[in-house]
Amino acid sequence: MDVLGIDACGRQGWVGIRLTDGAYAGSLVGGSLDTLVERAGDVAAIAVDMPLGLVEKGWRAADLAARALLGMRRSSVFLIAPRPAWQEPDYARAAQRCQELAGSRLSRQAWALAPKLLEARACWLADERIHEAHPELSFHALAGGVPLTYAKKTWRGQNLRRALLAEAGVGLPDELGEADRTPTDDVLDATAAAWSAHRIALGIAEQVPTVPELDSEGRRIEIRY
Repeated sequence: MDVLGIDACGRQGWVGIRLTDGAYAGSLVGGSLDTLVERAGDVAAIAVDMPLGLVEKGWRAADLAARALLGMRRSSVFLIAPRPAWQEPDYARAAQRCQELAGSRLSRQAWALAPKLLEARACWLADERIHEAHPELSFHALAGGVPLTYAKKTWRGQNLRRALLAEAGVGLPDELGEADRTPTDDVLDATAAAWSAHRIALGIAEQVPTVPELDSEGRRIEIRY
């Protein structure tokens, strides 16, 4: 059984890590998400580290629940603005629209996600194999619920995350092929998403919130891990 985990990786676009029966099976890098998914072929599940489902008003329950679960790593989860804010042409208007709909403005960091968020959302609406993931939730589960003290961009943090994946049977080789020049934290995040995709395909994944909200398109707004 093949699955794919995907993370956004700056100017490179997107990085994907493929697993076969839960073990590393290759990497893909591409400028567009739909092309990356097409290249992956007939995979059973795809987990993407990007917000996908959007509420019409207020903050997403998925983000609030993820923050509560992660504790000291809660800042890794951005609060995602309601759908109308993402239709605005610039940050100032989006922030004001978010203020009107959610009671406070979205962060500039969250707004920076806009191009890739909208790209990923379009793919999600077109392909039911695609699910929203968040690597820190995956690593939280891999660590047995023990908070990860070191951030993913630190030496200790990256080694800890790679070790957790290896303990779960997802050992990463020193040579990745297409992803060799991809930042290490993006590779680790894509691999954590792939681990979650494997759990989704097996029907054993967890999710937040326990009872998902519904997107305007009728799809579940949840983060799976």
